[in-house]
Amino acid sequence: MSNNECAFGVMYGKFKPHLIMVLVQISAAFLYFLVEASLNKGMNPHVFVTYRHAVGGIVVLPFAYVLERKVWPKLTMTMLMELFFLSLFGVSLAVNMFFASLKYTTPSFAASMINTTSSLTFIIAVGLRLEAVDVKKPRGLAKILGTVLSLVGALIMTLYKGHTIQSLQGAPLHIKGKLVHNNWIKGSILSIASCMSWSLWYILQAIVVKKYPAQLSLTVWINCMGAAQSALFTVLVQEKPAAWFITSTVEIFCILYAGVICGGFAIISQFWTTERKGPVFVSMFNPLGTILVAILAYLVFGEQLHTGSLLGVVIVIIGLYLLLWGKESDQDYKSQQYIPTRVEQKECVTNTKTSAEQELPPRNVIQDTD
Repeated sequence: MSNNECAFGVMYGKFKPHLIMVLVQISAAFLYFLVEASLNKGMNPHVFVTYRHAVGGIVVLPFAYVLERKVWPKLTMTMLMELFFLSLFGVSLAVNMFFASLKYTTPSFAASMINTTSSLTFIIAVGLRLEAVDVKKPRGLAKILGTVLSLVGALIMTLYKGHTIQSLQGAPLHIKGKLVHNNWIKGSILSIASCMSWSLWYILQAIVVKKYPAQLSLTVWINCMGAAQSALFTVLVQEKPAAWFITSTVEIFCILYAGVICGGFAIISQFWTTERKGPVFVSMFNPLGTILVAILAYLVFGEQLHTGSLLGVVIVIIGLYLLLWGKESDQDYKSQQYIPTRVEQKECVTNTKTSAEQELPPRNVIQDTD
């Protein structure tokens, strides 16, 4: 293997979690507009969440059975309760409230509000001592400043709209339908509550993935339990049986895309990345989704933007990447602490050779076999 190939392999291994999370955000960006179009067709958001995760569980189940059935951990009552709350925070509460907020806001606003998840996750992780902050070091101050800026940006997005930036006249697609985005306060409350639930989900992920290493099977559990919880909630709040019927191709495509890509690929990827990089790292890629959604909303779908939202997004992104820099600096510092020096490596090799030589009998001694 050449030096270039070796260097590429090292770089790929280092940035593989980053690449996976970028793909997750790209796939999620398209989902916003599919859901918006489906809601305009009359699809109930809670029914959508139920179908989405049912499809995700069904799709991943065969792979989990074939690839992981020999490594399934023992299911205890404690583990079942953790899976229940993981599904509750990550599916039933977070996703239902998020898609319900689309009725009262817009895809770009909802995507922007998700950026607060990283700050909330960081605050909870510090409170539970899952994240360390050294205020005497620049990386620790960057984490604190980034958290404050992210929350300030989120408040600006929520409370200040500013001037309207008209959509492009030549936008190829325009989403128009029954939804009237005029109750921003209600939509903001739903978005914030959804972000808090997602933050708890990220924290609980970091705990559960250590006890349940079979990530495909864990994805099946989350999807199936989440679908059951969402179905029960939908029955309680939706009195019309007709809401469960799918009436358009857009709705079918939206459910299949959300189930396979977002309910399958995205959740597996988040579990895998959380196990290696932690919950704060996973949540830090949400700004990329915000940028993608804003670009698509303005250029492709002809959505109006507001200066307040843009200002808030810029502040949130600056804050989040200060937090990311602090987080990455922490990991680099910890890794350097465990890298042995050349002297230590030589001593280790010498000690190993000495131990091996002591175990062997002397060459000049003839053992008596009688």
